[in-house]
Amino acid sequence: MATLADVLQQCGAAYVQAPALSTQQAKAWRAICACRTSALGGQRLACSHCGHSHWHFHSCRNRHCPQCGARAKDRWLQGRLAEVLQVPYAHLVFTLPHQLNGLYRHQPRWLIDTLFASVAATLGEFAANARWMGVENGQPAFSLVLHTWTQDLRQHLHLHAVMACGVLAPNGHWQVPARKPDFLFPVRALSRVYRGKFIAKLRDLAERHPQNADTVFSQAGRQALYRHDWVVYAKTPLAGPAQVLDYLSRYTHRTAIGNERIKTISPAGEVVFSVRADEHGGKRVLKLQGSEFVRRFLLHVLPAGIKRIRHYGVLANGCKKTQLRQARQALAQPAPNPPALEAARAFVQRVSKLDFLCCPQCKVGMLRAVQTLAGQRYLPAPGQSVCADRNDALHVQARGPP
Repeated sequence: MATLADVLQQCGAAYVQAPALSTQQAKAWRAICACRTSALGGQRLACSHCGHSHWHFHSCRNRHCPQCGARAKDRWLQGRLAEVLQVPYAHLVFTLPHQLNGLYRHQPRWLIDTLFASVAATLGEFAANARWMGVENGQPAFSLVLHTWTQDLRQHLHLHAVMACGVLAPNGHWQVPARKPDFLFPVRALSRVYRGKFIAKLRDLAERHPQNADTVFSQAGRQALYRHDWVVYAKTPLAGPAQVLDYLSRYTHRTAIGNERIKTISPAGEVVFSVRADEHGGKRVLKLQGSEFVRRFLLHVLPAGIKRIRHYGVLANGCKKTQLRQARQALAQPAPNPPALEAARAFVQRVSKLDFLCCPQCKVGMLRAVQTLAGQRYLPAPGQSVCADRNDALHVQARGPP
């Protein structure tokens, strides 16, 4: 079983000779290759009962690393489940046409922020319309999560939205949708308004940068985008919001591909990995040249400071405490018990720590650090090999017997 770090180290040298990497791409590359190796340092843990010992190396904690983020994902999921209201939820997906992929490569920050702003404004405008909600100026409750990939790692910019069916009315009551309790808005109307808001912002950008040669900056290019269908998908989750939140949590703190999907690296330099074949969980195998696989993966390294998850309306960070309490009161829904939540969280942390410190050999003794290994001050540049020897004797400092 190969890993993403193996692909970058074995196939990356050919790629970095041609294009220049951005700062964030280079940082992600270095971190992924060094993650959980002696390059980042660590401790040698020894059992107090049987004498077994092994090295435990540090994680890189880069958000694009497939080996990191599991605990952050669990914390995010538990936090979102604690905020769920006792109403139906809808899962919506807003996509961008592929004609905008070139613009993303030149101005990723502008495009991502504009995508979030356009989708949030569209949902907020529909939620404040009495035609759909039965009340004017209602506050919706929804979260948006950014994805930039397809299963085969191609560029596919889209936002997932998890939205409560209903709004918090100005009078403090919870208002259900006007048509049906589990129906929000018609997707064709959403698509047209979303498209109009995004292209209006694109027109403003084109006026500020008239010298830009990108075709979507021209009037003809924008008219072509208007003729293109901007796909909006909407579905009420049959298993409730927990189903969608669990699905999204797999990607909130991970990147485009996990190590479990990478099968092998062939002698010819091809990367073999699995992709989804159908909507029923079927899988198929895909092969890509190593340099092409690396190129596609690096497309999904986000610029620094970009928030992949954003919350709006009742769930907005600035007013969530007050408005979420009002929504629960309107629904006669008890608030989560903070001491119970904290106790459960502390219990999980304590149990996971005990499992980690329990000796894997005898299952009786407890592990404790007896040696430390300092990490390298500078990690190797992309394309250079990272020493991943787990018995590396770089600068080991003894800390006494177990």
